[in-house]
Amino acid sequence: MKRYMAVWFRHLAADRLALRYPGLRQQPFVLVAPERGRTVIRSVSREAGQLGILPGTVLADARAVYPDLLYYDEDPSQDKLLVSLAIWCYRFTPVTGIDGPDGLVLDISGCTHLWGGEDAYFENIVTRLQAGGYHVRAAIADTMAAAWAVARYGTTHPVIAPGGQAAVMRDLPPEALRLEQAITDRLRKLGLTRIGLFMDMPPAVLRRRFGVPVLERLGKVLGTIPEPLVPVQPPDPYVERLPCFDPIRTAPGIEVAIRKLLEAICQRLQQEEKGLRKARLLCYRTDGGLQQVEIGTNSPVRNLEHLFRLFELKIDTIEPDLGIELFVMEAPVVEGLTTQQERLWDLDTCGKKDAVTKLLDRLESRIGTAAIHRYLPEEHHWPERSIRQTNDVHEAAAVAWPEHLVRPVSLLGAPVRIEVSAPIPDYPPMLFIHKGKIHKVVKADGPERIEREWWIEKGLQRDYYQVEDEEGGRYWLFRSGHYGEHKPEWFIHGYFA
Repeated sequence: MKRYMAVWFRHLAADRLALRYPGLRQQPFVLVAPERGRTVIRSVSREAGQLGILPGTVLADARAVYPDLLYYDEDPSQDKLLVSLAIWCYRFTPVTGIDGPDGLVLDISGCTHLWGGEDAYFENIVTRLQAGGYHVRAAIADTMAAAWAVARYGTTHPVIAPGGQAAVMRDLPPEALRLEQAITDRLRKLGLTRIGLFMDMPPAVLRRRFGVPVLERLGKVLGTIPEPLVPVQPPDPYVERLPCFDPIRTAPGIEVAIRKLLEAICQRLQQEEKGLRKARLLCYRTDGGLQQVEIGTNSPVRNLEHLFRLFELKIDTIEPDLGIELFVMEAPVVEGLTTQQERLWDLDTCGKKDAVTKLLDRLESRIGTAAIHRYLPEEHHWPERSIRQTNDVHEAAAVAWPEHLVRPVSLLGAPVRIEVSAPIPDYPPMLFIHKGKIHKVVKADGPERIEREWWIEKGLQRDYYQVEDEEGGRYWLFRSGHYGEHKPEWFIHGYFA
């Protein structure tokens, strides 16, 4: 017998924002989007819902009643969050799918006994999701449609006994069948305010009066019409395999195998902008034995030569015996690693200075001297004074570059004023407008306080943030001054690689 669990995230978009900005917890706020020339509420927090504010309400009407209501732009990347939550649920069942814009459905057939029964299984999932900051309702039933209906409209115990969905559905409103609004309005107009009032009508009558969709939804709820579940596919693990026509018994052969496997792994890591933190080599011998070596790194790495040298140190520990017929390379731990610019040359290396000087001479003759710049660090905290320009390629820096400080590759000559939307003081902006374009912030780090050098000039301090927008662009923003003293201004000061 099939069993399904439906999970409804009642305030998914609002919960996501509150998790990103903890100061919004326990506060009423809404997410809005433009619609037909008006700003309409799309999602509400639990506290806003308790005030009677509903999705679909015009923002101006809601703020007329609650002038202090906080509102933010809707985040269109909510589907990605649902996919992540669906993948998280794979620890409870091998089949998980997305159900609408705010729900998941789990095929839990044959899984619940591992948790001590359906009640304990249900409690485990709901409790862990609630502990993670999500407001959820859920239900378990024989069909996906029945579980969906009970999770959203049910008032009884959410774990429906096998075969009991028909009795439970009788007391639910017609909206629980997921019908079109026009059909639901017609049912209510005729006084059919509960599913039980028309569930037992002859199919011909229902089809003639309300159309085929009512029969189809009733069939899916009762299990007479199958409803397919499209599972979310988890990302492919970082695993590469290399079978051998002839068993490998020598160290050079093992080195070749390691290089080929690392090439494939590093190519995929490069495409996905990731680096591995741990890699494992499995060597399957012809006699059924298994040899295994593992390496780890202190930071994400996808440099083939560096990784090969780490494995090279452990090749002596591999015992091929009669020969290795299969090599498997796994990367169980990977992390994000953006593309970084490598050093173009090392001027301390013998002969490189002359080559660089000649290259610069050719470039100057082609594109002009004004297009070539060289900068050296200066011993100042204020960003505008922390570097100086020089035209001498042989001039050495008086102080070292502050590598412990994260600074943009491209620093603007003067900060440019921008407009931002920040939830509360001392938090990074949710979005900013630069050159007429809206940038929605998905990642942020900061603030980093930089005070003015009082012995040079007086003025307000700056709080810098490193932010990344939804297109992957990374920017260096700062707020000048404190909230409360005056209205602070925001500026963009640089671009990261």
